[in-house]
Amino acid sequence: MTSPQTAAGTAAGQTADLVLRNVRVGSGGPLAHLVVGGGRITALTPDVPEGAAVDVVDAGGRTVLPGLWDAHVHMVQWASARRRVDLAHASSAAAAARTMAEAARGGQRPAGEPLIGFGFRDGLWPDRPEPALLAWSQASGRPVALVSNDLHTAWLNTAALHRLGVPDHPTGVLREAECLDAVARLSEADPVAVDGWVADAARAAAARGVVGLLDFEYADNLADWTRRAAQAPLGTRVTCAVYPAHLDEAVARGLRTGDVLPGTGGLVRVGPLKLFVDGSLNTRTALCNEPYPGMPASGQEYGILQTEPRELQRLMAYAAAHGIHSAVHAIGDRANTIALDAFEKVGCPGRIEHAQLVDRADLPRFARPDLVLGVQPAHATDDRDIADRHWAGRTDRSFAYADLAAAGARLEIGSDAPVSPLDPWLGIAAAVHRAGADGRPEWHPEQAIGLPGALAAASAGRRALRVGDRADLVVTDHDPADLAPYELAAMPVFCTLLGGRFTYRADQG
Repeated sequence: MTSPQTAAGTAAGQTADLVLRNVRVGSGGPLAHLVVGGGRITALTPDVPEGAAVDVVDAGGRTVLPGLWDAHVHMVQWASARRRVDLAHASSAAAAARTMAEAARGGQRPAGEPLIGFGFRDGLWPDRPEPALLAWSQASGRPVALVSNDLHTAWLNTAALHRLGVPDHPTGVLREAECLDAVARLSEADPVAVDGWVADAARAAAARGVVGLLDFEYADNLADWTRRAAQAPLGTRVTCAVYPAHLDEAVARGLRTGDVLPGTGGLVRVGPLKLFVDGSLNTRTALCNEPYPGMPASGQEYGILQTEPRELQRLMAYAAAHGIHSAVHAIGDRANTIALDAFEKVGCPGRIEHAQLVDRADLPRFARPDLVLGVQPAHATDDRDIADRHWAGRTDRSFAYADLAAAGARLEIGSDAPVSPLDPWLGIAAAVHRAGADGRPEWHPEQAIGLPGALAAASAGRRALRVGDRADLVVTDHDPADLAPYELAAMPVFCTLLGGRFTYRADQG
């Protein structure tokens, strides 16, 4: 904690924007008064600050922490998923189809828009998606789509396939790039409505302490977030991923990773180029060194390679030459080796997203000083049964956060929302305790990381509060170190500040 003697902006007669009184500075930290001025922390002092303040809030001994970041979201998909048919509990393809039929009969969603369900995990289903299971939808002619929890599989009815221009598709099941494109097209809605959904989702995120997010939405994120910022002040900082389809435009504009986008109030920045090496665990397309059990020898029993190594390196080098970092999706152990090879070959900064299954021989390679691992600890507890089935004998090195951290990797926690909810406390709890809210025993507890590391990984690397820091803060009702796993996941948030501005206050609704 900064001493009163070195704290800036505390001289008599100066007016502070905000004083947070009686707040515990950091987990296990001392009680103090935190002063904010000009969007930054200007004092941390045990003495009552002198001078006037625009606003004074007594925190009553609550804990102030660096504001939380979600390092991997799909914001429109998350905002839309909050309105979609919930398929999380569907235990079979037949059950998922019945849930969609019930939703169609319920008439609670506008008849003119596609009926979209979200959240199924077919990796444990005893049956397969079949066109006949959606035959009930043919009479209405309404497009129906069921999207998997990992966003890598979409199951479509005949009307949806016609809308997409692929009426003769034999199964209606689309995977990987075809799936992403189909869901994006079927989800198209009035931008005004979509922006309203996104704003609602951002407010909900602020209520969980979120001050920033890295948006990997499959869209023109630079244009979309510039539009949203022009309409109303944003409640969060946003870093926007760039997809290959929009890379040349970003280069032509001279945009570089980290640049602030004009007209966004300094809140929106250019992010990395998003590239894919493989698919996902649930869809059995994550690229692995060993085949998936029971998969036929079709050439895809090890998963799917989405981008050839030479093309991956070419795209990364082109982006790097123009100041744009790369974020490489790699889930299987073979995919992570390919991603690491590419970073070493190109020599550029960037990120590997997910790193769910790693080859132990690769662990030291993750310690590159300019490499960040975007990880989603909530997936470890959500997907443990799928991992135990399809990665049997290898789960000791899946979601291996302790090993990665010990090897020197820099971890940043995200949700991959809507794959898991946009709530950093779920990821923090899963990282620390390797257990979910279902009460089951910890899963591979040897891969848990400590609370200080988890909090830093969920706060864009910030480990402490200092005078001069941007006042992106979260005040929690409890010290995180005092809570059990289920309590930590449900951490009550008292308030959230973005640049010293309240984006959420529990005492004001």
